[in-house]
Amino acid sequence: MPWLELSLTLQASQQPRAEAVLEDLGALSVTLRDADAETPDEQAIFEPGVGELPLWPTVTMQALFDVDVDQRGLTAALHELLPALDTSGLCFSQVEDQDWERVWMDQYQPMAFGQRLWIYPWNIEPPASPDEVVVRLDPGLAFGSGTHPTTALCLEWLDRQNLQGQRVIDFGCGSGILAIAALKLGAAEALAIDNDPQALQATADNAERNQVADRLQLLSVERGPEATATVAPADLMVANILAGPLAALAPDFARLTRPGGFLAISGILAEQEASLLERYAQWFDQLQAERREDWVRISGRRRLDD
Repeated sequence: MPWLELSLTLQASQQPRAEAVLEDLGALSVTLRDADAETPDEQAIFEPGVGELPLWPTVTMQALFDVDVDQRGLTAALHELLPALDTSGLCFSQVEDQDWERVWMDQYQPMAFGQRLWIYPWNIEPPASPDEVVVRLDPGLAFGSGTHPTTALCLEWLDRQNLQGQRVIDFGCGSGILAIAALKLGAAEALAIDNDPQALQATADNAERNQVADRLQLLSVERGPEATATVAPADLMVANILAGPLAALAPDFARLTRPGGFLAISGILAEQEASLLERYAQWFDQLQAERREDWVRISGRRRLDD
């Protein structure tokens, strides 16, 4: 099946917001290229490396959508959500399908997060080390490989927690990377929640690969977050999604985190930090924000007296 590719050129400073908007509009993948490179096919970056500013001064961003997406509607939405962006240079084309999972596997290298945690692609054998916690990952069509700053911030937060015997909720699980990392770091059980069947399937597959499937539960919220109404509160809650849903779901996240439990949320642009800190202060104390590039992770502790 072919895909619709949207290509646009922008300044590096515009990239974080533009990428977030494209993903919110349904982009299945975003590829970044040097707009000035003579051989752009050799310069692709599928996601920035942790702690890097990988972008060139001028960037060509290519986003894949379902082939039947409304091109005029998409252009209008970009014009409204990114008023500073010159949309006159937007280019649409159809591209044939390929094995995107294998493309990722060919490009990804092992990465460390915090003191103990490593993420390895499934095609690379990790060395035996009693001091390292290794997650073997194949994200499939789901978001979450550790290379994006928001995922890295959440992984580093998990690495610092005492997870022994704890119950963890991963809301918006994507590839399952956060839930599986929590289990490998000592959590007794984890609940992975998503509204995308492909994400839940990728999470289940990765849990099997990492031999933690017996301690992982899956929950679909495809029909809405009310599916979590009967879910018991967890000791730790982590959500790497977008700022809009994070604000809307704040009361649900407060209910899903036990009194005295811990929360980490990410997918937040720097300018969205203040409003989310104010929003979550209704239920959480000890709120802290950590920034990586233009992205933020907020963490805190569920208030005991609510």
